[in-house]
Amino acid sequence: MGYDTAHKTDAESVVPEEFGGMWFLKDELDASDLGVSVLELEPGGKGKEHDETDTGQEEVYFVVTGTVDIHLDDDTVTLGPEEAIRLDPDQRRQIENNGGERATLVLAGAPLDR
Repeated sequence: MGYDTAHKTDAESVVPEEFGGMWFLKDELDASDLGVSVLELEPGGKGKEHDETDTGQEEVYFVVTGTVDIHLDDDTVTLGPEEAIRLDPDQRRQIENNGGERATLVLAGAPLDR
C-alpha cells in the first residue's frame, strides 16, 4: 500500500490529560524517518525543554489553534494560528501556552543527514 492513515488517539498520549496531550504518530503512520506528533497544551502548560542534538533532527512546529511562546536560548518567539517555526537540531527549545485557550500544534521532525 502506498499510504497509511492514523488518528491522534491511535497512539497513547505521553502527556497527562490535565496538561493537554501529546501523541507521537510516527509508528502509527509507518514512517521511516519523519516523526509527526500532535501536541495540545492547556493554558499555562509547558512542553519539555530540550534540543535534538543527539538525534540530528530538525523540527517544524505548526500552530493549529491558540497562541504559544517558543522559548529559545536567547529569544522567545510567539506563534499564533497558522504560523510555524523551523528549529535546528542544536537549538534548545521549550513550548509554553501563555494564552487563554488550549493550543494545538502539529510537530514534524526528521534527521538532517539523509
